[in-house]
Amino acid sequence: QARTVNVAAAQGLQNVLKSNLGPRGTLKMLVGGAGQIKLTKDGQVLLKEMQIQHPTACMIARTATAQDDVTGDGTTSTVLLCGELLRQADRFASEGLHPRVLVDGLELARDAT
Repeated sequence: QARTVNVAAAQGLQNVLKSNLGPRGTLKMLVGGAGQIKLTKDGQVLLKEMQIQHPTACMIARTATAQDDVTGDGTTSTVLLCGELLRQADRFASEGLHPRVLVDGLELARDAT
């Protein structure tokens, strides 16, 4: 059950940011506490303005922010990648694959790049 909640948190972030990706990404309207309006499709700005409560979603947001700090881009892609990795891991775990096998596979992929 905890795994499902964590995956749902990741998918929530994915759903917010996925339409921002690429040159045809859509703008999001942010409304501040004083009623000021800001239009953006920058994942970094959106993540900083969102009040993220769930620990897994916070960790993904911090990972994406760190990506942007290092490279200046890739925030939305990082959120989408993390969410998809969790979604696929959840699918394999639901099919009975042992979590250690999942971790070993992810580590192999990391080391191959």
